[in-house]
Amino acid sequence: MLQEGERLDDLHRDGLKIIQNPNGFCFGMDAVLLSAFAQVHKGQRVLDLCSGNGIVPILLSAKTVGEHFTGLEIQQKAADMAMRSVELNGISQKVRIVCGDLRDASTFPSDGFDIVTCNPPYMAINDGKISPDQALAIARHEIECVLDDVAEAASRWLVPRGTFYMVHRPQRLADIILAFDRHGLAPKILRFVQSKVGKPPNLVLIKATKGGGPQLKIDAPLIIYGDDGEYTAEVREMYYG
Repeated sequence: MLQEGERLDDLHRDGLKIIQNPNGFCFGMDAVLLSAFAQVHKGQRVLDLCSGNGIVPILLSAKTVGEHFTGLEIQQKAADMAMRSVELNGISQKVRIVCGDLRDASTFPSDGFDIVTCNPPYMAINDGKISPDQALAIARHEIECVLDDVAEAASRWLVPRGTFYMVHRPQRLADIILAFDRHGLAPKILRFVQSKVGKPPNLVLIKATKGGGPQLKIDAPLIIYGDDGEYTAEVREMYYG
């Protein structure tokens, strides 16, 4: 099951494990925060864009009562790892991984999902140094998709009034809102993430509704570390239940 350079990590949820490769395909805290932020109800079908090694659909299958979870990932190696993790955990009846491009409208039927989630590449192509490692470069920079592509795909595959959850960087917030507006996604909730109280946010969690109204709520910030340097109770709950 494991290939050269890979390791098997415990997700501390229902005995689930995930295959990772420290040289390119490991999930970060942002994926865990996104899976905790997304609210999935009974009978709902979920699509995760830019799914990487499948961490978000795998976690959501354990944390929620959704009916089915699909991960879409453009990089074949990452998608293969995700598929093997799904098989290893025996959850193929609930979780499906597809290797494909979110810009390809034919990948799924329109209006096919109640919920869409995404942890996309954060950096524009002209923002910072691009990694010489192709896999890392695609994961971090907008090489294979830009914000507008993500918003278009989410809107295309969501049912009317469906919900889109995304994690991103606060400095891209203006770009995010403009992209959402172009594709009929109305931001409904923003929650900024701070490493500690008093520190500027380094992530933002966003909930949007396809065809929603203009009302926007700003939630209290999520604090990662307490004064003792340990995870706050809320973050420990996200990781360990």
